[in-house]
Amino acid sequence: MAGSSAQVPSVVGTPLPLVGKSTTKPTWCPGCGDYGVVAAVEMAVKRLKIPSHNVVIVSGIGCSSNLPHFLSSYGFHAIHGRSIPVAEGVRWANHGLTVLATGGDGDGFGIGAGHFVHAMRRNVDLTYVTMDNQIYGLTTGQASPTSMMGQKTKSTPTGVIENPLDPIALALACGATYIARGFSGDVKQMADLIAGGIQHKGFSFVDALSPCVTYNKINTFDWFRQRVYKLDAAGHDPTDIHKAWEKALEWGDRIPTGLFYTVDRPTYEDLEEVLAAGPLALQPAGLRGKDRLLDEFI
Repeated sequence: MAGSSAQVPSVVGTPLPLVGKSTTKPTWCPGCGDYGVVAAVEMAVKRLKIPSHNVVIVSGIGCSSNLPHFLSSYGFHAIHGRSIPVAEGVRWANHGLTVLATGGDGDGFGIGAGHFVHAMRRNVDLTYVTMDNQIYGLTTGQASPTSMMGQKTKSTPTGVIENPLDPIALALACGATYIARGFSGDVKQMADLIAGGIQHKGFSFVDALSPCVTYNKINTFDWFRQRVYKLDAAGHDPTDIHKAWEKALEWGDRIPTGLFYTVDRPTYEDLEEVLAAGPLALQPAGLRGKDRLLDEFI
């Protein structure tokens, strides 16, 4: 399992605590799709029996990015669009940890799109879960990068005039090695996909269709329920990149969910020589030739 080696041993006969709900209660609107996502993350990590001290969840800014507060793992609430570089830093400092990044479509596909692209091409061994509600929820209802053409929002009162970004197609183009889509209305399937992403060695992307019940009155739970279908039930082969492209471009009357594509490739951690000696956090500190280095500043 990627990133699952324990760094803190258990007391003999005492099981290590697993990730569960924290004492902080979710502050999302009643009915928000993000409740399904946090439940799926908890289910996935518990199923894999990864101790809570070995899990780090990093988020950006937005309604969805409050997620680390609600689980009993380590967490870091980063700035807007910067969850992935922080998660990469955590991963490289101690690649014995299981690292997840979470955020929304605005956070991840807007200001954070550049980091998303480069983490995928590097094939960093972490799992990125986006709560994609096709709207900016925290700032009360502006159009996001995945808002549909023609959708009327606070920032587009006459309708969106830009084509929406396709996260699955972007992930395929940029080299992510595990690409999936879930739906908050099906927590079990999403937990399966997130667990699969954590177990996968490489960059795992799970785009969670997570309806905003307050500001998006188009892409509702009912709207999705009438359209979503499961790729595995349809006989999709997730090792066939050509079929994955076909399914990635399918959006409208039918919307596929499940695992689009997976492939085994060397990760950034595999190829970085410095990490071959083990996690940086556990390597001896110090500089070779430090006296000569200091002499330059005297």
